[in-house]
Amino acid sequence: MTHNIYIYILTAAAVSFLIRVLPLTLIRGKIKNQFIRSFLYYVPYVTLAVMTFPAILTAPQIPLAGILAFITGIAAAWRGMNMVGIATLCCAVVFICEMISGYIL
Repeated sequence: MTHNIYIYILTAAAVSFLIRVLPLTLIRGKIKNQFIRSFLYYVPYVTLAVMTFPAILTAPQIPLAGILAFITGIAAAWRGMNMVGIATLCCAVVFICEMISGYIL
C-alpha cells in the first residue's frame, strides 16, 4: 500500500489555513466575554511554556542542572528580572553545574 504525500501536504495546508481564517470570519466584533478574553491573553504564554519546559529538563547533559536553572529562572522572574537576563542566568547555571559535574565525575 502506497501513501500519497501530496494528500498529507494538502491536509496540513488546509488545517493551517482554517486555523488562521476561521477566527477572522466567525468573530467580527470585539470579544466582550471576560473569560474568553483572559483565555486568549494567556494562550501564547502557555504555549511557550509547554514547548520550553521539556527542553529545560532534557537539553542539559545532567537533568539536575536543568532543574536548578528552572528554579533559578523562576526566582529571577519573581524578582522582576527581564527575559534576556533570565535566559542568560539560566544558561550560566547550567554551564556551571555541568562544569562542576565534569570535575567531580
